[in-house]
Amino acid sequence: MRTTLLVISLLYVSVLSLAQTPWERLSKAPSTLHLEQGIDTYRTPEFIIKLVRSSQTVAALHPASDPAFDFTPGDSLKVRSSNGLYHLGDLNIRLKQPGDTAWKSFSTAAARKPVKAIKAGGAVLAAADLTETFASGMPLQVQRYWEVKNNQLVLRFVLHNPTKQAIEIGALGMPMIFNNLIERRTLEQAHVQNVFYDPYIGGQAGYLQVTRLNGHAPSLLVLPQANTSFEAYNPLLDDPTPRGIVFEGFYEWMALSKAYAEKEWKQAEPWNRPTSILLKPGETKSYGVQLVLSGTPRDIETTLRKNNRPVAIGIPGYVLPTDVKGKLFLEYKSPVQQIDIEPKGALSVEKATAADKAIQAYAVDGKRFGRARLTITYQDGMQQVIHYKVINPERKTIEAFGDFLTTKQWYDNSNDPFHRSPGIITYDYEKQQQVDQDNRAWIAGLSDEGGAGGWLGAMMKQLVLPNKNEIAKLERFVDETLLGRIQVKDGPQQYGVRKSLFYYEPDSMPNGTYTSAINFKTWSAWPLKEANNLGRAYNYPHVAAAYWVLYRMARNHKGLVTNHNSDWYLEHAYHTITGMMEHAPYYTQFGLMEGSVFYFILKDLKTEGKTALADKLEALMKKRAIQWNKLEFPFGSEMPWDSTGQEEVYIWCLFFGYEDKAAVTLNAILGYMPTLPSWAYNGNARRYWDFLYGGKTQRIERMIHHYGSELNAIPVLTEYRRKPEDLYLLRVGYGGVLGGISNITEDGFAPCAFHAFPATLKNDGINGDYGSGFYGYAINTATYLTQDKKLGWLAFGGNVSENSDWVTVDITTAAQRNIFIAPVSLWISFDAGQVKTVVYNKRTKEIKLMLAPADAYTPTAYFRLESTAASPATYKSVKNLSLEQGRFSLPLKKEITTVVLKAQ
Repeated sequence: MRTTLLVISLLYVSVLSLAQTPWERLSKAPSTLHLEQGIDTYRTPEFIIKLVRSSQTVAALHPASDPAFDFTPGDSLKVRSSNGLYHLGDLNIRLKQPGDTAWKSFSTAAARKPVKAIKAGGAVLAAADLTETFASGMPLQVQRYWEVKNNQLVLRFVLHNPTKQAIEIGALGMPMIFNNLIERRTLEQAHVQNVFYDPYIGGQAGYLQVTRLNGHAPSLLVLPQANTSFEAYNPLLDDPTPRGIVFEGFYEWMALSKAYAEKEWKQAEPWNRPTSILLKPGETKSYGVQLVLSGTPRDIETTLRKNNRPVAIGIPGYVLPTDVKGKLFLEYKSPVQQIDIEPKGALSVEKATAADKAIQAYAVDGKRFGRARLTITYQDGMQQVIHYKVINPERKTIEAFGDFLTTKQWYDNSNDPFHRSPGIITYDYEKQQQVDQDNRAWIAGLSDEGGAGGWLGAMMKQLVLPNKNEIAKLERFVDETLLGRIQVKDGPQQYGVRKSLFYYEPDSMPNGTYTSAINFKTWSAWPLKEANNLGRAYNYPHVAAAYWVLYRMARNHKGLVTNHNSDWYLEHAYHTITGMMEHAPYYTQFGLMEGSVFYFILKDLKTEGKTALADKLEALMKKRAIQWNKLEFPFGSEMPWDSTGQEEVYIWCLFFGYEDKAAVTLNAILGYMPTLPSWAYNGNARRYWDFLYGGKTQRIERMIHHYGSELNAIPVLTEYRRKPEDLYLLRVGYGGVLGGISNITEDGFAPCAFHAFPATLKNDGINGDYGSGFYGYAINTATYLTQDKKLGWLAFGGNVSENSDWVTVDITTAAQRNIFIAPVSLWISFDAGQVKTVVYNKRTKEIKLMLAPADAYTPTAYFRLESTAASPATYKSVKNLSLEQGRFSLPLKKEITTVVLKAQ
């Protein structure tokens, strides 16, 4: 059992050292919460809530079912008790009075004064007049009520205009302060004590979900009270709590946001239309939220239904390729009255049907590339906003991605002093130029995630859609740059992987080598010795994956790969893994991003009969898995908390039979990877510091579909194939898969992530570490056919139709090579060949596969049949196909070839 924080790398030490001074300053700041006056405790059916007596803000919020757990950072209350630090119960307002030319800002947290208590009783637990806690000049009277309504805890603010003039309120924000502060916590402590939270910025139907890091119950839902809208989600950047890799920061729920949209956010396209209200003389308005306990993350939609909140389920999610016929299912007590689409023509929406007639169903098609907003107005006046992202068909998207990488990002400079040519280098899309220098050495150095992202993405693209011209460039890259420069080719350090080819050592380089426009006086501008370091295990999976893809292309296609045979690539993939264990053993105690590729390499070594190599590799991986099995939470990293090690840990724990640890890992993933009616947050695995290391705009910020989305989808979808009755897993996992390609531009540029801050809401400027995510897409891409009792027949990665006993899916994925038939738990995977259409018979369980014609590089289709059920049904081809190395082979024709599979 680990009793201290995971041993921290030099990278983390550098960041933490910067964070110490703010924490010390914070602890010495004068306390203004007047904690010495005491704390009052109240009980509701679901909570034990503690309020600071002087401010009536939350000191702790315990679920009654688990009183040892606190949803808020109550253990940091003393150090966070000075001015400017937000607590649950605070309020931010911007307003204008007649004659004002600018918005005036007021906050209860800015300069604290004891609140004036209002007599409580009955449903009211505590109440206060907040007017005097705002800065002088506040024209409104503001009261706050903590009350119980229908057995639920409610936080309500009452705004009254006592003046004789109308007052416009242009911003109203309620800080959502929950315990995502991981400072000085061990991994074990963080998973038990901390939470993450994600917004559904869905108007009146919006909500905030607060989930524990271990994925266990209880979760917390923050729901709108009365007609309060969830209009925007604003980072509280003025809160002095030090932000960094142990703290993402706090946010506020904004019910009104026009004042911000006119100023700080004027360069961005907001999620919802910004609004304000005009409070007339003598008029009163009420805003608030209710706090509701839920179970695990998968219980959230059930809790919404119980509380008469609209529930939306989008299939295959809220990222819609234009050739996909999406479905939207709405569950709410009131019928839909009207649906509005913005921009006009971006989507088409038509009435459809669900198996459960009580569910309102719609067919949703994407028509215009870009973000789209669907506003649903119900007959009872409730408005719900659903956020879609329309993209080009997957095939067109991935083709553009591959072309961009091998043209715009192709670096061919024989005079490069750092020997990075030929290669695929980082690209600045805002400047429309390659990044050949950066004070983060890895960005320009073709290694680490932030530098290898380009060539790794180009390699993995070939697994999806092989292209002869692109592969020829990648073969050059392997022979001239990867092996011998990034990776040591021979000698005692053979197969070691360097941290960067770019380095900063001006005394040993010619004058003019480094631009004066960049500040290289930073820890990240590595000198040659550090750039040549072989000890970072995270760099090895990128290299192993590159070899493995070219092995697959050489093994399963004709003439695509010409420089080496398939054995050469597979064995170099193997030696990269053993090189990692020899030269970078320390970090192998952690799960590695893309580490699942080691499992695929092991499978292929066994398939090829390379028993000695397979046995050695399996033994090396078993040692790692044994260590993970001893840990309570077996997925640490070089960071104190991370969302990338889970992918490999889950795969290996499952392989070696440590199913309890695989379950722990999966639950943790589900704790930070939600399904929400928004393309941005649906399937979006938590990540908030990698803009510092892989982005152009460098800041701590919730990242929208960073590589964690696709990587974490690997275990989620693997688990779904084991439990095909669990549609929740499929929705979460597929959200991560499509989310990962949602940020690719029409011309093929793939940024490291999309910025969540409402002042930005756009792609980052450089590609950074996007390639790690695309690895996840390439591994995950598949078509799923399933039947849900309430929703009917559903397809993810295809368009489904029914005709009598037959269910047909026209496949829309780019690869068209993997299919899962959930009713019979059959996984059909193609090593070569593409499936255009799959047809399933509901009665006989017969399956028909329509294969694309042969092309110059794919004369033969190779596929495997694998049952994922505990009691598998056996399938056999009607035609006697050749079976070798565990897979079927089928010569392709010039026309469509049909394969018929029958259950035995």
